Amino acid sequence: MKKIVITGSNGLLGQSLLNLLLEEKDKYEVIGFSKGENRSGRNDFEYISIDITEELILKGKLREIKPAVIINTAAMTQVDDCENNKEACDLLNVTVVKWLTEVSSAINSQLIHISTDFIFDGEKGNYKETDSPNPLSYYGLSKLKSEEILTNSNINYTILRTILVYGKVFDMNRNNIVLWVKKMLEQQKEITIVNDQFRSPTYVENLAMACKLSIDKKATGIYNIASNDLLSVYEIAQQIADSFKLDKSFIKPISTSTLNQTAPRPAKTGFDLSKTNKDLGFYPKSFKEDLERFKEKLT
Repeated sequence: MKKIVITGSNGLLGQSLLNLLLEEKDKYEVIGFSKGENRSGRNDFEYISIDITEELILKGKLREIKPAVIINTAAMTQVDDCENNKEACDLLNVTVVKWLTEVSSAINSQLIHISTDFIFDGEKGNYKETDSPNPLSYYGLSKLKSEEILTNSNINYTILRTILVYGKVFDMNRNNIVLWVKKMLEQQKEITIVNDQFRSPTYVENLAMACKLSIDKKATGIYNIASNDLLSVYEIAQQIADSFKLDKSFIKPISTSTLNQTAPRPAKTGFDLSKTNKDLGFYPKSFKEDLERFKEKLT
């Protein structure tokens, strides 16, 4: 029986992980860390309401529990918020990771950490795990710093880099591209979407499965997790409309330069998934195929 602590267990990935790991209660004992009430709609696991930005409380709890694995899904991911509030961004995205690494070293835990395509500048796209990072935004920089804490440590770490995560769980406090586009088109509202940024969106259940495979295979190092095709954000919106049989004429293309966003975004990301295929035995599908799975889940 493996003890697993999930930080950010109320979030999209956190709840998806609970649902996946609790299918095998004979294999995993799952403990959720999050702020406030348990929002997962489940009461068949131990939930601890905790502010993980309190060092002594976080470290004390983890030393008490001694989990075999810590999965850190907690992060500040709103790119412009990170640019505007660097201190809060550093605390959650960098300092907390440093504390988790220190505890993991002391209690000999595997630390699974989620990172992002935004550590790259978007000049070339289709990034390998070994490509050189060059973040354009403070968010990207904070995630790169968190990676460096792990890669310079002596612990068993797994970094899962991902792109534009979407999905749905019991009680959500954050939107994502698929749900937002679907809702706007259902209300027949016009939306403007950039046609010069390219991404490979990630279905949250695939990211959760990659975490589980990292535990089961004791996989350490850096892995890319995303869908296997690169689309413009405009094409992503169109595929969402097609999948849910909604009117595409409400989707209007615009260029990034017209947006006036606080933080710059990489133009073209997307991942080479060959290491993920080989080491994790995991073969992500196309966005279109994942959307069909997501649609079935929604209905």
